Amino acid sequence: MTATNPTPLTSDDDWWRSAVVYQVYVRSFADADGDGVGDLRGIRERLPYLRDLGVDALWLTPFYTSPQIDAGYDVADYRDVDPLFGTLTDFDAMITDAHTLGLRIIVDLVPNHTSSAHLWFQAALAAGPDSPEREFYLFADGRGERGELPPNDWESIFGGPAWTRVPDGQWYLHLFDPAQPDLNWRHPEVRAEFEDVLRFWLDRGVDGFRIDVAHGMIKAEGLPDVGFSSMTTGQRQSELLGKGALPYFDQDEVHEIYRAWRPILDSYPGGRMAVAEAWAETPQRLARYIGPDELHQAFSFDFLDATWSADSFRKVVDTALAESTIVGAPTTWVLSNHDRQRHVTRYGDGEVGLRRARAAALLMLALPGCAYVYQGEELGLPEVLDLPDELRQDPAFLRTGESRDGCRVPIPWSGELAPYGFGPEGSELSWLPAPATWRALSVAAQTGVAGSTLELYRAALRIRHEHPALAGTIGGVTWLEGGPGMLAFHRTGGDTTLTCVVNISGAPALVEGYGRPVVASEELTEQGSGHLLPVDAAAWFERR
Repeated sequence: MTATNPTPLTSDDDWWRSAVVYQVYVRSFADADGDGVGDLRGIRERLPYLRDLGVDALWLTPFYTSPQIDAGYDVADYRDVDPLFGTLTDFDAMITDAHTLGLRIIVDLVPNHTSSAHLWFQAALAAGPDSPEREFYLFADGRGERGELPPNDWESIFGGPAWTRVPDGQWYLHLFDPAQPDLNWRHPEVRAEFEDVLRFWLDRGVDGFRIDVAHGMIKAEGLPDVGFSSMTTGQRQSELLGKGALPYFDQDEVHEIYRAWRPILDSYPGGRMAVAEAWAETPQRLARYIGPDELHQAFSFDFLDATWSADSFRKVVDTALAESTIVGAPTTWVLSNHDRQRHVTRYGDGEVGLRRARAAALLMLALPGCAYVYQGEELGLPEVLDLPDELRQDPAFLRTGESRDGCRVPIPWSGELAPYGFGPEGSELSWLPAPATWRALSVAAQTGVAGSTLELYRAALRIRHEHPALAGTIGGVTWLEGGPGMLAFHRTGGDTTLTCVVNISGAPALVEGYGRPVVASEELTEQGSGHLLPVDAAAWFERR
């Protein structure tokens, strides 16, 4: 095909090493056509907002053709845009405008499974047992006298068995919803297909890929039982599922796939990159996904999981930076995403949760490496906990009672009434309802307001880009003695030192000797030769 926009931004091939990437949950960002669901034209219209916010790139959740059983993570056609979100022409126009504004585009790639509506799977169902078509997926005969039992004891991430039986008696594997059958990545045509999919989007100017379930494509030979029934009392299956201690996660053979992908990425100009959504038992195993012959980054979810304590954050930061130094790649910092409860709520909700979230943002943005910002966190949005059950759309909800919908509510842009400017003027549609309290958190309500969370993010991102001490991407930070419950470290560039201080001590703390404050999550009070830093607050200080 002829590339629509074959040459992306080329000023810095290593842009991803220190980038701030803004995650756009496409269906909840901006709705241009008024149907209540976000779309590509909506993103295009809001690109100036993201440029002014100060981010470097956008990561878009799946917008491909899909039945939308799992919000687009069930892909029926990897080379087209679902009509719900627009057209390929809309995508091309969006990426052209993004590049013009200095923004790069990362798209979600979902290689572990397809939709059950994918042509391959439909052909496999029609062809029957032992057919070549079934070899594209993981079909198996059941156990028991009549094959009435699943082939093994594997469980779905969404709850219940990981196997579904088809009318001819065979079973197929789905680590997620039954509408998401797992592919057989030992099949050469599966590998060739996704290499071609990579090239399709790279030819359209895409700057990178976020690899969904990057640790899951290869399953252990023979599909052995996990032995869930013998787990010790109180041991939660979800903990094993999350950490990768399973025969269907983090198999050594998965790295062959990424060693084949890296030359494809490197063959395009402009620093094309890939980041793994991968879980592994140890930081050392996670680090194997990163390197000059595999992927550029892997998400470090330990930072997201850290408790609100100085010891927890310091341990996570030290471990992540040590591993990034070993592999020669930057670490990634994440506070929220579309699969986890928003960190305002995780940190205590209400005023306390917001104060802590603002402080955590300054901590994250002062660290070396790449930071990922989930849409709406720059507004201080909390989790929406009281959505009516009948409106929830997460497929995991029906199977486990747990729902990710609360972090996916469309973000507020303006106005006094929901959906707060999510759609075009006069539109009242929104696929999930926003609470009345969000009118005070909208972009319009916070823009230009001193002390607002939006302006805090804008100030911090501007300083991060401009400050010489924040330019490094690999290596450690210099920790300072800050007393119990205090986190303090500095980074140096040239003759300038920037110090980040976070107060988790439970009482206001006097901070002195680090120079002048340049940004703070809460108002500072001058006291003698220093400044009083409030509880659950953070500040950056500069000394030249």
